[in-house]
Amino acid sequence: MKDSLITTFKKPLAVSALTMAAATVSVPTYAELSGNVSVTNNYIWRGLTQSINESAVQGGIDYADESGFYIGTWASNVSYDSDDAYSYEHDIYFGFSGEAEGFSYDVGYLYYNYDSNAGYDFGEIYGSIGLGNLGLTLYLLTNAEPDEGPGEDFGFAEASYFSVDYTIPLESGAELGLHAGFHEGDFAYSFNGVTEDYMDFNVSIAKDGFTAMVTFTDLDSDGDGDGFEDYANMPARDNDEVKFVVSYGIDFEL
Repeated sequence: MKDSLITTFKKPLAVSALTMAAATVSVPTYAELSGNVSVTNNYIWRGLTQSINESAVQGGIDYADESGFYIGTWASNVSYDSDDAYSYEHDIYFGFSGEAEGFSYDVGYLYYNYDSNAGYDFGEIYGSIGLGNLGLTLYLLTNAEPDEGPGEDFGFAEASYFSVDYTIPLESGAELGLHAGFHEGDFAYSFNGVTEDYMDFNVSIAKDGFTAMVTFTDLDSDGDGDGFEDYANMPARDNDEVKFVVSYGIDFEL
């Protein structure tokens, strides 16, 4: 869906957590159409599994113009419980990016589409700046399909995700990535099944399309195994546990 080292292969911004892409966004010297395909043992978005800790196959198509405008689409299988209403995520996004003398930027809109019977489509605007190997990214909720429950507010900017990413090039040609993110807001609670703001962290290493990552959150289960407060941490998800993720992805011109 959304963002995580494993969704690195999706959106130009990483509008994921290879949100590290925010530090390396560049404008092509000519208009181009490209595609990407990846496989992962666990689809992680903002520190949370989107595939009940099982494998996912992902891919997308992007068009980037020399002006800095881009538009694309990306899809993945998803699941949040063994018998839930979700089977796929299909994202559509567009934006404008550029760079000059070590500074880069990326602004755009991202729409998350799921199975019609799930009823949880939503959209975000995002913006990122990159300073050398450092990337800062902010996502703000713009629209949400589900109705608000008592005391909930799914209005504009009432949910947000902010991340800081730093990439360290290694002599071997690999890149070491450091990530920290903060997710908050009523819609974040509703969609993710958590009851409070949380932070996620990961350390990754990537080379030649292969990526390995260790990721964890500061979520804490009360251990009683029932109630909404444990929904995000139930055995099918274990989002309060350290996760080890490996993936392989390729990009290609069309």
